[in-house]
Amino acid sequence: METAQSRRQAAPGAFGAFARFVLCGGGVGIASSFAVAALASWIPWALANALVTVASTLLATELHARFTFGAGGRATSRQHVQSAGSAAAAYAVTCVAMLVLRQSVDAPGAMLEQVVYLSASALAGGARFVVLRLVVFALKRPQGTAAARRTSPAVHTAVIRGAAPVDPAALCRTA
Repeated sequence: METAQSRRQAAPGAFGAFARFVLCGGGVGIASSFAVAALASWIPWALANALVTVASTLLATELHARFTFGAGGRATSRQHVQSAGSAAAAYAVTCVAMLVLRQSVDAPGAMLEQVVYLSASALAGGARFVVLRLVVFALKRPQGTAAARRTSPAVHTAVIRGAAPVDPAALCRTA
């Protein structure tokens, strides 16, 4: 059975996590750009972007929990909620980018729209990586004194296992 300690040891470093983030999040982002373009032919672009953002955030959060940040399993409800916050900011960035494009260019082509959307997504993705790594999927560190944090987990386990159980009634007796 995998423990929190073994998952923590298996968690990738910043470079490895970023590479995985680009593969997982970037793949979802590229698929999202095509989905937004397809949906936007039927419904308003902002609504299409909102629907795709919700679906892609759910998928990406699961992928990041399982593969990117070494959390070792499914994303928790807390992680989904926190990830949604960073996704809302990414949604705002992509909407503003597309608004600026449409104000700047009379009839932008599909290729230009994709370039602007993906560029805005990549910019927001960089910030999202930092938030996900440092807040959403941050590994819990042991509490206590600096000396206790430097002590290896094996020592903590030995000390805990070596302690004799205390009889609650014995605590109340006086000598």
